[in-house]
Amino acid sequence: MNVTQMIAELHQEREALTAAMAVLEKIAQTRGKRRGRPPAWLAGLTASKTGAPRAKRVVSAATKKKMALAQRKRWAVAKKNAKES
Repeated sequence: MNVTQMIAELHQEREALTAAMAVLEKIAQTRGKRRGRPPAWLAGLTASKTGAPRAKRVVSAATKKKMALAQRKRWAVAKKNAKES
C-alpha cells in the first residue's frame, strides 16, 4: 500500500471520529430524554449516510383500484353522517 494513500485514509478516519465525537458531546449536553421530534442538528446527522435512496413501494393497479373504492366508501359514510347531524 502506498504511504500517501495510507495517510489519506487516516485523515478520513480522523474526520469521521471528530464528527462522531461532536455529536456525542452535543447529546451529552442535552438534558435527559426528550419527547417528540429530534432537534434539527441531530436529525440531519442521523439520516441515511449511505446516500442510497429508499426502495419505493410498488402497488399494483388492482390494489390501487381497491384502495380507491374503499376510500370512496369511507367518504360516502362521512358525508352521510354529516348530513344527518
